Amino acid sequence: MLKKMLLMMALGFSGSLLAAPIADSHTEMSGCEACHKDGSPSADYAFENEQCASCHGDMKSLEGEAHKKHDGVLSCTDCHTAHEEKDPAAGCKDCH
Repeated sequence: MLKKMLLMMALGFSGSLLAAPIADSHTEMSGCEACHKDGSPSADYAFENEQCASCHGDMKSLEGEAHKKHDGVLSCTDCHTAHEEKDPAAGCKDCH
């Protein structure tokens, strides 16, 4: 019973981390420059996606089948938004 309860708590907590704005945790590290060149977003988000990979690794090296299946097809910012809460899977229905 305790194991089930701990598992449910862990799953609920991890889901809330995914939904939390990414910018909140990243700006604590080194301000807007943690993700944005000169602190401002790029027009095509190419720089931001490079920053994701420089810290977290490329899509092939990340956990989860969603990352591996979409390597070379999607960019980090296609699913993960930095300044608003969003379910990373929300855009899946656009293609699936």
